[in-house]
Amino acid sequence: MEYEVVVGMEIHAELLTKTKIFCSCPTKFGDPENTHTCPICLGMPGVLPVLNKSVVKYAVRAGLALNCKIANFSKMDRKNYFYPDLPKAYQTSQYDRPLCLGGTVNINVNGKTKPIGITRIHIEEDAGKLLHESSDGTLVDVNRCGVPLIEIVSEPDIRGPEEARIFAEKVRNTLEYTGVSDCKMEEGSIRFDVNVSVREKGSKELGTRTEMKNLNSFRALERAIKYESKRQIIELKKGHSIVQETRKWDDVKGISSAMRSKEDAQDYRYFPEPDLVPIVISDDEIKKAKDQLPEMPEAKKERYMAEYNLPEYDANLITSTKETARFFESTVNLCNHPKQVANWLMVDIPAHLKEKDLTMDTIPFSPEDLAELINLIQDGTISGKIAKSVMEKMFDEEGSPKEIVEKHNWAQMQDTGELKSIIEKIVQDNPKSVSDIAAGNKKAYGFLTGQVMKATKGKANPQLANKIIREVVSKKIDE
Repeated sequence: MEYEVVVGMEIHAELLTKTKIFCSCPTKFGDPENTHTCPICLGMPGVLPVLNKSVVKYAVRAGLALNCKIANFSKMDRKNYFYPDLPKAYQTSQYDRPLCLGGTVNINVNGKTKPIGITRIHIEEDAGKLLHESSDGTLVDVNRCGVPLIEIVSEPDIRGPEEARIFAEKVRNTLEYTGVSDCKMEEGSIRFDVNVSVREKGSKELGTRTEMKNLNSFRALERAIKYESKRQIIELKKGHSIVQETRKWDDVKGISSAMRSKEDAQDYRYFPEPDLVPIVISDDEIKKAKDQLPEMPEAKKERYMAEYNLPEYDANLITSTKETARFFESTVNLCNHPKQVANWLMVDIPAHLKEKDLTMDTIPFSPEDLAELINLIQDGTISGKIAKSVMEKMFDEEGSPKEIVEKHNWAQMQDTGELKSIIEKIVQDNPKSVSDIAAGNKKAYGFLTGQVMKATKGKANPQLANKIIREVVSKKIDE
């Protein structure tokens, strides 16, 4: 019997507001524990929350970017549950009247476009964080309490781990472009909950689902779905039933384990938040927000293909993050060699970023520097091989490309007389190559070129070297 994997996702993204959702405490990450607190986010008796207007503005922008319908009327609700990192014993969220409804995200799977439905996007506050590493036992940090979130809930349209990753990447990318979230996974700015079930292939009825919460990387997302779907299939083949439950994913061991039975909406005893007024947004305000949306990744990709003649593969990679696209455009505006800029941003630069644990946000040189490096290649000052060495030094912050080339004496040999003298000696020392060329084996030219580059330590201009090699070999054959 064949089974089909069905996945629905809930994506939580922290919004880039300066203050929390219901108070004026800062949302800054990484400060000492329990320093961003006040009676409101600590849930003290008698306090009154006030909704941060920027939270609504950012959530509307995210909803429009994900093709949702924005509700003219929505409200906040209390979601009741008891947990040590939730001082109020309830979370202020949205239940039956969310801010955004019915969106779509188109993903590309094996060259085909597939729409993934968005059920809803609602706003809510984050909970705190439990710290289990202390010798004093488990401690709680409530800095994160009240940090504004949007929760993006998908339809169960996702089939398998690859589609889930592509969908999550597309949503992350969209949120980055709109500027509503920095989506820094290492800081918990975006987290994934996945509902996984399996069913017989061809069946329309959904299987019993399990949920895994707070996955914080695309790799963990794929691995968790792959493991959990396989586990469920094994259980079904044994004749066992799947239990609806919340499971914990252990990314180190690569396994999931049961935590608790899965709650349904009625378990949270939702009721309207009595201390907050409803959210009312006019059609004019929604239109204004839509008009202010920046260029989205898909539109940018199409423009790059048309304007810069980039292949679709290149355009996809370059637009995969907002900062890479910004770096690309800034560099192209300075040197007007889009394909060469794209090549650096797709191959060499990512390799150095990974090696040095950096991102495009923290890259140690500017678009002006990359443009200068490309121009040095184009005008023949350095070879492509030497350019890779220059790039290494740029990551070590040794200065601009011109300064690095001058410091290491890496400029290509442009002196025709000096280069010809070197080539004549190489041709003299390799009579077999000359004989091979005379016999019609043109590949021998490549060997001679390699010897020239070796003798000049890569500093010979390849085009000039090839021209002189052919002249010298031709003369030698005629002798």
